[in-house]
Amino acid sequence: MKGNGLAFDSALTALAPAVWGSTYLVTTELLPPDRPLLASTVRALPAGLVLLTIGRALPRGVWWWRALVLGVLNIGAFFYLLFVAAYHLPGGVAALVVAVQPMLVLLLGALLLKDRIQPMQLAACVLGVSGVALLVLKPQAGLDAVGVFAGLAGAVSMASGIVLTKRWGRPEGVGVLTFTGWQLTVGGLVLAPVTLVAEGLPGNITGPNIAGFAYLSVIGALFAYAIWFRGIGRLPALAVSVLGFASPLAATLLGYVFLDQKLSLLQAVGAMAVVVAVVLAQPRQKPRTNAPPQSPSLPPRHRESAGKENP
Repeated sequence: MKGNGLAFDSALTALAPAVWGSTYLVTTELLPPDRPLLASTVRALPAGLVLLTIGRALPRGVWWWRALVLGVLNIGAFFYLLFVAAYHLPGGVAALVVAVQPMLVLLLGALLLKDRIQPMQLAACVLGVSGVALLVLKPQAGLDAVGVFAGLAGAVSMASGIVLTKRWGRPEGVGVLTFTGWQLTVGGLVLAPVTLVAEGLPGNITGPNIAGFAYLSVIGALFAYAIWFRGIGRLPALAVSVLGFASPLAATLLGYVFLDQKLSLLQAVGAMAVVVAVVLAQPRQKPRTNAPPQSPSLPPRHRESAGKENP
């Protein structure tokens, strides 16, 4: 049963990055153009406030600053740096730079969680990054120092958030929805002033815009981050991190299905590499060894007499 539970936890957690992979499709088809920070703020803040209202619990003691740190790392800073990278780099390069995040989790896990680095884990990271490169990288892709720095900083932010979430866990008596609400609210409050200064508010909101914002907030934040933080609590940090490779995979497949984008042979190979990397990094139940029952030990004299009575 434990093995089935691990497989279920991995599959459920993988839904979060798969949902995040749909963000590009929703953004291009439903949201106002050139409003990435607004999309991030609306995605995080309303969902966080709803969860806080449902949970009716605020951080206490040391968890005030822990919730602030996790909210900035997992939501606020990560979203902002991700969009900076997206503006300065082609989409494929930005995705590839952020995809180094599992390797950072591997290193931070060894430092902060005392996890031993296994060769299979390292192979999964390398295979996953290679698969993402085949999925999203194009020959004419260019580099930009600001974009590369922002992408790497975003990867560090998310990796640190995953490892610290695993290290600190959740406070006793606080459910995953309330815990998610704390972080989404902090992230949204960090993003809100940046959004107002850098982008302002749109002059007109259409029905499709409202539908897109609702999807990002309810599905892309409330649902996705709840199962993501649940997964961090139940799975090894690296296993959760590698599941993030499902995001560019989902984005590529959705573009093929809904936007009539071409899927080349190299992209198909990259997709298979990503799937294999995810499978390699997931935890497995150790097989039980059923040792034969041993009879209680007898003193030598009793063993000798027992042997004579029962030839």
